[in-house]
Amino acid sequence: MTRRIPRPPSWLPVDAYILALAATVALAALLPARGTAADVAGAASTGAVSLLFFLYGARLSTAEALDGLKHWRLHLTVLACTFVLFPLLGLASAGLVPYVLTPELQAGFLFLCLVPSTIQSSIAFTSIARGNVPAAICAGSFSSLAGILLTPLLAALLLGSTGGGFSADSLLKIVLQLLVPFLAGQLLRRWVGGFLARHKKVLGLVDRGSILLVVYTAFSEGMVAGVWHQVTPARLGALLAAEGVLLALMLTLSWYGARRLGFGRADRIAIQFAGSKKSLAAGLPMATVIFGAHASLAVLPLMLFHQMQLMVCAVIAKRRFRDPEPPRDPADSASGALSDPPVTVAGSR
Repeated sequence: MTRRIPRPPSWLPVDAYILALAATVALAALLPARGTAADVAGAASTGAVSLLFFLYGARLSTAEALDGLKHWRLHLTVLACTFVLFPLLGLASAGLVPYVLTPELQAGFLFLCLVPSTIQSSIAFTSIARGNVPAAICAGSFSSLAGILLTPLLAALLLGSTGGGFSADSLLKIVLQLLVPFLAGQLLRRWVGGFLARHKKVLGLVDRGSILLVVYTAFSEGMVAGVWHQVTPARLGALLAAEGVLLALMLTLSWYGARRLGFGRADRIAIQFAGSKKSLAAGLPMATVIFGAHASLAVLPLMLFHQMQLMVCAVIAKRRFRDPEPPRDPADSASGALSDPPVTVAGSR
C-alpha cells in the first residue's frame, strides 16, 4: 500500500522562501556571527542593501510610472492607506505597552506600519481576484518609490530615540545606502535594463539571498546582545494577535473606504491588496539602517506580518475569484482594468 503524503491546504501559500527565512533565523540562533565574522557579515549586509536598492531603481520604468499617474485617485488612496492609516494605527499601539507589548516590540510594530507596500504579491492577488492589475502594478511601484523617502522620515518623526537614536548620521547612512543606489539604478537603467530583464530568475535569487544575509546579520546581533530573552511565548502570542487585528482593520478600511470613494469593483480589489500589505524586501534593509544593533527585535513584527498577510489575502483573493462575474462597471473600464488570467503567488516581495 502506498500512503499519500498530506499536503497543505491550497489557500495556504507555503513558500520555500518563508522556510528559508525561518532556517536563517534558526542558524543565527545556533551559530551567531561574532567578532571578525560579525564585522564581515555586517559589511556584506551593507553591500547587499545597496545592491538591492540599485536593482530596484534599475528595474522601475520611469515611463510606466508616469503613465500610471493618469489614475492618480487610486494611487493617492493606496498611499493614504500605506503612509497615513497604517501609521495612525501604529501610533495607537502605544496603548498596548506594557500590558500586551514590550516597548521594543511596539517600536517594531510601529515600524511595520511605516514600511511601503509590496509589488509582486499585490499584483498576484489582484490578478487572482480579477481586479485592476495595471493599477496594482503602478500602486505598488509608487509606494515602494515613496517609501524610500517617507519611511525613514516617518521613522525619525514617530520613533525618535526608540529607533536606535535617529540622527543626522542615520539620515546620511540612509541616503548613501538606499537613495544613492536607487538613483544610480535609475540613471543606468538605459544601459542595464535589458540585461536585468533577460536575467530575472538569477537576479531574483540575488534579491532573496541579500535579504537572507540581512536577516542573519540582524538576528546574530540580537543573539549576541541577548535581546531574545525579552520575548516570551506569551509576548509573541500577543504580538500575533495585535497584528491580526491590524491586518483585519486595514483590509476592512481599504475595501469599504474605496467603495465610499466611488471606485469600481476592480479598482477596490487593487486598493485592498496594495493598501493592506507591507514589503518585507523593502522593510528589512531599512530596519538595519534605522535601528542598527536593535534591528533584530524591530524586524520580528514585520516578518510575522508578512506571512500572515500572504495567508489571509490568499483566502480573500480566491473567494473574490469565485464571486459571480459582476456587470461591467464604467469606472473599471475607465481605469483600465484587465481580465488577466490568475498568476501564482510568489510571496516574498
